[in-house]
Amino acid sequence: MKVGVVGLGYWGPNLVRNFLGNRDVKKVYGCDQNVNRLKHISSRFPDVQLTDKWNDFLNGYDLDVIAIATPVATHYSLAKAALENGKHIWVEKPFTFRSKEAEDLINIAERKNLKIFVDHTFIYTGAIRKIKEILDSGDLGEVLYYDSVRVNLGLFQNDVNVIWDLAAHDISILDYLMKEDAVEVAAHGIANYYDHENIAHISIYFEGNCFAHFHVNWTSPIKIRRVLVGGTRKMLVFDDLEYSEKIKIYDSGVIINSKEGIYDALVQYRIGDMYSPRVDQTEALSLGVIEFINAIKKDEQPLTSGYDGLRVVKILEAADLSIKNRGKLIKLS
Repeated sequence: MKVGVVGLGYWGPNLVRNFLGNRDVKKVYGCDQNVNRLKHISSRFPDVQLTDKWNDFLNGYDLDVIAIATPVATHYSLAKAALENGKHIWVEKPFTFRSKEAEDLINIAERKNLKIFVDHTFIYTGAIRKIKEILDSGDLGEVLYYDSVRVNLGLFQNDVNVIWDLAAHDISILDYLMKEDAVEVAAHGIANYYDHENIAHISIYFEGNCFAHFHVNWTSPIKIRRVLVGGTRKMLVFDDLEYSEKIKIYDSGVIINSKEGIYDALVQYRIGDMYSPRVDQTEALSLGVIEFINAIKKDEQPLTSGYDGLRVVKILEAADLSIKNRGKLIKLS
């Protein structure tokens, strides 16, 4: 296969490296309007053919795949042009800035029998795949809550708020892990410095009795990447900043012996052992590349397809609408 990567800033070089490292990729091309980025790629990967002209890139190299690692506002136009020109597409998160754009791209891909891969990278990490295995096994019991914190003193984005930047990761993880469908979203936040919110709290309600909450923040003095999952049998903590014990499972819970009245209820707390399962350390991006290429070869949907990207965008849209309306509850269609 011949693969082209458009957008060679922060994430583009990682895509170039991983596509180059895949045995099914014959040649990698790169495109960016920034000449300094082209020079950087040329120094690191001299075999990559580079251009600063999008039209030449799109039409001149007989590409099979185009990977898009540009600002989200450009995803739709670049992805649509690539699909219309018969290319499979890899699109960075979030998939698009509007759900209608995502739906249009999916329709084009289906009409042309092309594949869409949305780079929800965390789903390919050993930790998230292990958590999925644990939840599917029923070891935690029925999931009651999902609580996520992703904060740091980070890079402000000039085109999106903190929800589209940081929460996109966590919502894609939640969408992958949960069996129930999200039905309602509410969000609160504030823009302290520029037009885009830099801190936000998002609540997601599911079918049944499950609730998820996210805290995202560009202006925290410390970096936290932590998820708590509470089940009826056990509880799980995932700390992405831990090196050796990223996942810890606690045999702890709450036992209610009576429901006759809240003041009469006898509540007991069960505190048991903790164990930490082994987590695969294979680079997530390399596994994503393998997944995408195999999906093309086998003519099947990849694990993180356009449909998955669409569900995440719908939740992001709803959170954005809610935050602009002071936390109004938004139903998901």
